[in-house]
Amino acid sequence: MVTASRYVTPLREGGSLPAIVEADDDGLYVLKFRGAGQGPKALIAELVAGEIGRIAGLPVPEIVFIELPADLARTEPDAEIQSLIGASAGLNLGLDYLPGSITFDPLVFQPDAKLASAIVWFDAFVCNVDRTARNVNMLMWHRRLWLIDHGAALYFHHAWTRHGQHARNAFPLIKDHVLLKSASRIEEVDADMRLRLSADKMAGIVELIPEEWLAEDPGFAGKSAQREAYIDYFTARLASSQVFVQEALDARAAHL
Repeated sequence: MVTASRYVTPLREGGSLPAIVEADDDGLYVLKFRGAGQGPKALIAELVAGEIGRIAGLPVPEIVFIELPADLARTEPDAEIQSLIGASAGLNLGLDYLPGSITFDPLVFQPDAKLASAIVWFDAFVCNVDRTARNVNMLMWHRRLWLIDHGAALYFHHAWTRHGQHARNAFPLIKDHVLLKSASRIEEVDADMRLRLSADKMAGIVELIPEEWLAEDPGFAGKSAQREAYIDYFTARLASSQVFVQEALDARAAHL
């Protein structure tokens, strides 16, 4: 964990007003605010999906916990940003800042079929509604593709009462994935991912979720029960991967 020492600049293209901050390790990070409109569940999605991506062998920037001091707002002239910092004081999430990176352009670069297939599989697994031509959420940095912004994934945790069924559903939005045409090895990737995403590794990722980010929910006996629900969801989704894999295969065939 690091502590934010300086607010550098907002990234206004993000709906939750993420910002570049400097931390006490002299590093620069893209800070995702707990007090933004999407709340802590967006940070949970960012953390969990990002770490799943890392286990899956995908290029995701380093994710760190960032302690945000409330008094950092005193030097910020923008009232909206002052309010956001104040509402987010405490534990937040950051991603390693990639200086000089540019937005991925599918007309300029396409990853190889194995990487494209792995990204498509991953986004269907975590139900990432982004990664479309309108919002690619990928960067090019040092001639390498990087995946960013997973706060909109895992939308099942906004309606826990239906998560059991949701885990076994297809993901129709995969038809809009910007890399779908290049993803010719999805079935091969599926077999690999089933080996990579073991139950122990998934449980370890869920354990990373800070206690204070888990809201009190009358549907659960406690926060440990919420963690178990995340693990149960991913276990069921992995076991049912043929459903969203077939959806992706059908969508790709329709586009060719």
